[in-house]
Amino acid sequence: MFLATTSQPFNKSLHIKYIQDLDKKKDLAYYITSHLRLNGIYWGLTALFMLGQPEALDREGVIEYVLSCWDDETGTFGPHPGHDGHILATLSGIQVLLMEDALDRADIERINSFLLKLVNPDGSVSGDKWGESDTRFSYILLSCLSLLGRLSSLTDEQIEGITENIRKCMNFDGGFGLSPGTESHSGQVWVCTAALTILDRLDIVDRDLLGAWLSERQLPNGGLNGRPEKLEDVCYSWWCLASLSIIGKIHWINADKLINFILSAQDLDDGGIGDRPGDWVDVFHTIFGVAGLSLLGYPDLGDIDPVYCMPADLITRLGLRRPYSVLPRRSAQ
Repeated sequence: MFLATTSQPFNKSLHIKYIQDLDKKKDLAYYITSHLRLNGIYWGLTALFMLGQPEALDREGVIEYVLSCWDDETGTFGPHPGHDGHILATLSGIQVLLMEDALDRADIERINSFLLKLVNPDGSVSGDKWGESDTRFSYILLSCLSLLGRLSSLTDEQIEGITENIRKCMNFDGGFGLSPGTESHSGQVWVCTAALTILDRLDIVDRDLLGAWLSERQLPNGGLNGRPEKLEDVCYSWWCLASLSIIGKIHWINADKLINFILSAQDLDDGGIGDRPGDWVDVFHTIFGVAGLSLLGYPDLGDIDPVYCMPADLITRLGLRRPYSVLPRRSAQ
């Protein structure tokens, strides 16, 4: 039985409509966020899979948009037609095409070549030809190659270098930062633990120490923050929870209080979920709010894989599922 009490019901149909209508709102915000457009399609489509409506978006239209983001100069996807290729857009493009069963329409060989060029001699990974690097890109590289079935393209030396670079980003509190010596942050914790999981090197992580740090991110109102002394934010319902799921400690937080916090951040007039109660909604917080509810076993939601942030059954079909823990799916009555 679902025991959490809240004045806010979870309105699936409203959230589905909110995602369907996103591309119809050609306002200023739409145009100034073109650099996030491909990511936004991934966020919306993944949320729809969890909401049980994966066909709510026009499949062919989605595929054609992804393919229109191809940057022939770099041999990969950019975030929007005419933009430079980037590793983050590459991952979103791969994820969307996989969910739409259309990966065969991408040039996998050129994508693979683009990705391998981003591995630096010190084990760090760059996001594009301009060279910015941090642990986000290490995870994205590994996720891309894994989803493409090309993880073996990396040499043993490269794998060891990437692993060692991630290890150097681990801090005394058990968490991980953007780069060696930087502050632990929940987002970096997820990319590092997920990357190490893909590499089968989660042995590097002190699970009890990290689990304690992550569980301390829960505030009295039930929400989670990204680091000490910061405000709660719905998106950390994913970064923290998925990390706890990966290390087998998801039961270390108060699930009912977090569920209530996520539900209270919904817009029950127009749909969508915001960063915290009363704030504007967006598709970024909508997917991670729904994903958090899924990991917490909220009723009538599809399962999400905490390592890849994709539908769990798809990851299982690809033969990529790794051990993790989630809370049992609750019944609505």
